[in-house]
Amino acid sequence: MFSPFPLAPGRRVTGLFLLCAGVNAQAAGFLEDGSAKIEARNVYFNRDFRDGYSSSSQGASKREEWAQGFILNVQSGYTQGPVGVGVDALGMFGFKLDSSPADSNSGLLPSSGHDPRHSADQYAKMGLAAKVKVSNTVLKYGSMMPDVPLLKYNDGRLLPTLFQGAMLTSEELHDLKFTLARLDNYTARDSTDRQDIRVHCKNKRYACDTEADHFDLAGVDYRFNERFSAQYQVAKLENIYRQHFLGLVASQPLPVGSLSADMRLIKSDDIGNARAGEIDHRAFSGMLGYSLGGHKLSAGWQRMYGNSAMPYLDGSNPYLVNYAQVNDFAAAQERSWQVRYDYDFKALGVPGLTFFTRYINGDNIKVPGSRAEGKEWERDTEFKYQVQSGSFKDVSVRLRNSTYRSNYEQWARDMDETRVIVSYNFSIF
Repeated sequence: MFSPFPLAPGRRVTGLFLLCAGVNAQAAGFLEDGSAKIEARNVYFNRDFRDGYSSSSQGASKREEWAQGFILNVQSGYTQGPVGVGVDALGMFGFKLDSSPADSNSGLLPSSGHDPRHSADQYAKMGLAAKVKVSNTVLKYGSMMPDVPLLKYNDGRLLPTLFQGAMLTSEELHDLKFTLARLDNYTARDSTDRQDIRVHCKNKRYACDTEADHFDLAGVDYRFNERFSAQYQVAKLENIYRQHFLGLVASQPLPVGSLSADMRLIKSDDIGNARAGEIDHRAFSGMLGYSLGGHKLSAGWQRMYGNSAMPYLDGSNPYLVNYAQVNDFAAAQERSWQVRYDYDFKALGVPGLTFFTRYINGDNIKVPGSRAEGKEWERDTEFKYQVQSGSFKDVSVRLRNSTYRSNYEQWARDMDETRVIVSYNFSIF
C-alpha cells in the first residue's frame, strides 16, 4: 500500500519543524510590527441657538448631550517576503450619559429609531481592512479614515466617520508620494449604518441625500526640501462634481522667530447628470503665521468665486484655512478673513498646556432667494492640557467655546457652543 507519508519518521519531524519555522518567519513581521491602541473619549456638547424657545420652525433651540466613547485601533505589521500581507481593525463603542428629547441630535449619538428626538442608549460600529505591501507601495481595502486634502474624515464629535473602499499609496521615489482611491460607502459619526457616499448639504446648499455610486481620487505630494512642499489632487463624485486641489506649504526660520505659509486652491464643477444641481465654484485660501517662543500669530484670507458654495463629501471636513469649530465660510461668493493667536505654556514652564483663540469674519455672501448681502462671523477659544507624568499621564482635557452670528438665520442660525472633551490614549501592545 502506498503510504501518504513516504518520509522516515525523523525526516517527517524535520520537515514539519522547517515548515513551522517558515510560517513563523512569515508571520514575524505581521505580529512584531503590529500595534493596538484604545482611546477613551468623554464628550459634553452644548449648542444654544439663542432663540429663546424650546423649539422653532428650524428645530430645537438647544442641543445638549453627554456621552462616553471608546475607539480601538488595531494595526498589524506585514508578513515577510516580497509581498507583505496585513489586516487592520477598528472597533468603536459609545453610550449615553445624559440626553433629553428636547435637546438631542447633537451629533454625539444616533436616534433610537422609533423616535428621532430620542437618542439611543448605546451604539457600536466596526471596520476591517486588508492590506498588501510591495516595496514602498501599499494597497488597502476595507474600512478606513482617510486624511487627504479632498477627503478628510470628520472626528468632531464622539466617534469618527468611517469610509469604505480601496486606497493605494506609493512612495517608491524619494520625497514623492502618489495616492489613488475609490470609496463607495461611509458610516456617519453618529450612526451604525453604512450609507452610499453623498455630497454634504450644509445650510441646504445642495440637494440633501444626493447619493453617488462612488468617489474617485488621485493625487501626488512632493517635498522639495524640509521647508517647502506641494500637493495636487483631483477627485470625482460620480454624476455630481469634479474637484481639483493645489496646495503649497512653506516655512522659513528668521533671525528672530520663524514664518510659515499655507496656500490652497480648489476648483469644483458639476459633471454628468449634475444630480446635486449646478456646481460652479473656485476657492482660494491662505494662512501666514509668525512664531516666536511660545507665541504664534496667524492671519488668514479666504475667497469663494462662482455661483455656488464649495461642495464636499458628507462625513468629511473641507480643506479650507477658515474652516472652524462651527462654520466653514464656504458659501457662494463669500470672502472671509481670520486672525488667530496660539500660545504654548511650555515656554512658561507648564508643558502640556496650550491655548488658542481666533476670530473669522465673512461677508459678500450670495444668500439663496435674497438680494441682500449675507454676513457672518465666528469666535473660537480653546484650552487644552495633557498630563505629562504620574498615574494620569497622557490624559488630556480640552475646553472649546465658540460664538457664531449671521444676518441670514433662515439658512444659518446664531449659536453659542461649548464642548468639554476628556481623552485618554493607551497602548495594548
